[in-house]
Amino acid sequence: MINHTSRDVITTRGLTLGYAGKPIVANISIQISKGEFIGILGPNGSGKSTFLKAVLGLIKPLSGDIRVLGEAPAHGSSDLGYMPQMRQYASAANLSCRSMLEASYQGTSFGLPLPSRKKSGEIGRLLRLVKADDYADRPVQQLSGGERQRIYLAQSLLGNPKILLLDEPLSNLDPHYQETFINLLKDIQDRLDITILFTAHDPNPLLKVMDRVMFFAKGKAAIGQTHEVITSPSLSALYGTSIEVIEFNNRLFVFGDGQNVLGQVAHHHD
Repeated sequence: MINHTSRDVITTRGLTLGYAGKPIVANISIQISKGEFIGILGPNGSGKSTFLKAVLGLIKPLSGDIRVLGEAPAHGSSDLGYMPQMRQYASAANLSCRSMLEASYQGTSFGLPLPSRKKSGEIGRLLRLVKADDYADRPVQQLSGGERQRIYLAQSLLGNPKILLLDEPLSNLDPHYQETFINLLKDIQDRLDITILFTAHDPNPLLKVMDRVMFFAKGKAAIGQTHEVITSPSLSALYGTSIEVIEFNNRLFVFGDGQNVLGQVAHHHD
């Protein structure tokens, strides 16, 4: 049995994850507390998104144990909000932002749909929370990438989740929009006192906001403070080869064999 305290929202012991019986990441033992901002880093295919899927109850462990809010993960739990990496715009292209949120709303009261007035009020509150009320009635397809991300953030907050999982939300944003989104997200976390799991390639946008970092590589994961995990000795042990961490202009660069081991991420201007 996992030792679970009242502050722990996610606990794992010897957790091994993968597909078709083939492990991707093995032996994860962690405790994540209420209100933490956890940055999840690592190269493509290292297990970042797979870990989120396990928390969401979308996949079962190959071995080991995981508990979310003291229970086995349950697919569709209202306690979890999820902002996935890839979005299909076609179905929502002609909808306004407000209409898309209304279509996504699953709130119920004693098994009955919530009154439209309450639904409208809740959606209005979320639009204000993500600072998107100025363009709430514009079609989703007319928004910039940064504006769209705010709407998808509001969508993930429907139902007042206790844990928010975001999969690569910065990947198509230029540095200005990245910083704006991170600052907004941190403000929302402080207001709502929620736990955040945030996957990314680049640690730098998260350095000022994350409490701890999970770093996935070579079938393993390390978790701790940034200054404990993103170091040459720690990452060299994780990768099993020489890794160099360089700090320059308050930014971290991680290199192995002369290349950025986290991969180069292109930024698209909005």
